[in-house]
Amino acid sequence: MLFEFIATIAAAFGMAGLALIITHLTKLAGKRAPKWLIPLFAAIGIFAFQIHQEYNWYGQQVSKLPEGIEVVKTAESTAWFRPWSYVKPQILRFIAADTGNATVQADNPNIYLVNLYLFERRRSVQKIPQVIDCATPARADYIFPEKGSTLSIDEHVKQTTAWRELAKNDPLFTNVCEDRL
Repeated sequence: MLFEFIATIAAAFGMAGLALIITHLTKLAGKRAPKWLIPLFAAIGIFAFQIHQEYNWYGQQVSKLPEGIEVVKTAESTAWFRPWSYVKPQILRFIAADTGNATVQADNPNIYLVNLYLFERRRSVQKIPQVIDCATPARADYIFPEKGSTLSIDEHVKQTTAWRELAKNDPLFTNVCEDRL
């Protein structure tokens, strides 16, 4: 975030410098540019850079994902204070699943433990373990058992959490279960 702030300031100074050149050229031509031209160009630089970053954030994050982590859901958003987002909605949040490292349980080969990663612009990444039952299909939050517990993941999930249905066309289900069934 610090680098983005520095880059925003650099964009403002770059555009203000361009306005300064225009001001000097108009002075040489015998006319005078308005005094508000330099702050206007600086503001245009700030807004242009921020809008560019908001639209390119998703692509930058996805390109950094390691192999085996797949995007399973994106959330497009619009906001009144971002009127350009009504023309083209922005992706400011998405969920990725670590399907490459999904672990199957020995006592039930249809149950997989998968880590979901929640990405949101200007927030740190959250990791949420999920249990996926490919036979049902359903998912459940996985809360790690206390130390010394001898319960399997399947037994632990049945005792501590509620299963939620998954549609067969849900990207989480298809990414985890499709190749394994």
